[in-house]
Amino acid sequence: MAEQARFGDTGVADRMPAGVPADPSAGAPGGVPAQASAGASGTVPAGGPDDAAEGVPGGVVPESVPDDVPAIQTVRRAALILSGFTVERPRLSLNEITARLGVSKPTAHRYARALRAAGLLRYDASSATYSLGPQLLGLEAAARAGLPIAAAAEPYLELLMREINQTVVLSVWNGECPVVVGCVDNTVGDVRLSVRTGSQLDVVRSAQGRVFSAYLPVGEVPGLARRLRASAELRDLLKEVRRTGVAVNSPVDHGVHVLASPIFEGDQVVAAMAVVGTVASLAGDREPQAAAALLRVARDLSRDLGGTRPA
Repeated sequence: MAEQARFGDTGVADRMPAGVPADPSAGAPGGVPAQASAGASGTVPAGGPDDAAEGVPGGVVPESVPDDVPAIQTVRRAALILSGFTVERPRLSLNEITARLGVSKPTAHRYARALRAAGLLRYDASSATYSLGPQLLGLEAAARAGLPIAAAAEPYLELLMREINQTVVLSVWNGECPVVVGCVDNTVGDVRLSVRTGSQLDVVRSAQGRVFSAYLPVGEVPGLARRLRASAELRDLLKEVRRTGVAVNSPVDHGVHVLASPIFEGDQVVAAMAVVGTVASLAGDREPQAAAALLRVARDLSRDLGGTRPA
């Protein structure tokens, strides 16, 4: 269960938990992002069964490729393709990949075939769609293992889970949105919630997304500057997150309630810790109690990382 799928899309009830102590510091984000564009070049072998199977007819005239195409462009395009797959969109067609890259269809096909050869993509001929390949499973585990914050946070996640008996989640910023890198499930109760590691969360509708939107510079959150200009409600919501140190998201239609708080290293937000429960399990006094425990554990972890909440 990803936070975005469960509590980032519909039925959002924005509110702050009663009894959460106010944090007088409130750093204001700033800056506007610049979007990079990718050019189009590349060669696709004409003809052959794979071309027909993947939606590229045989006999396509290949594009010319300059000898000095920088390798960095190839890496960026490959990364752009891979980042297009999400929990909500696990499959992409060649047309969708082409549109994402902003290149010709033969060029997009060349990149897709290269990623298939490396085990980073799979192709399903019956649906004419691509999905992430098995090689990425090992890379995902290695990436999590290589994150110092994930290892540092593990005992704190366990401690918080045992104190409040709710699922506790850790997310980091991947440059576009929060991504879950750790989850400790609650162990007793009628309902057991779990959040899949690797899940990408909504930037402003998920509780953890709101933490990053509140504490990162605006220019580091794609589209946030435009959203802030258009919505006084969002500006007030993020101001409240900075005041209390806790973000809340609770769509009633799914019955899931989420509280999140920032983790700092130095004066930079490096992660968001979240409590994930049901509306019933966090009802009444249990919500402010969980929020206070979350805030305390998040601050303890930040302190051990040398972190200080920005003034």
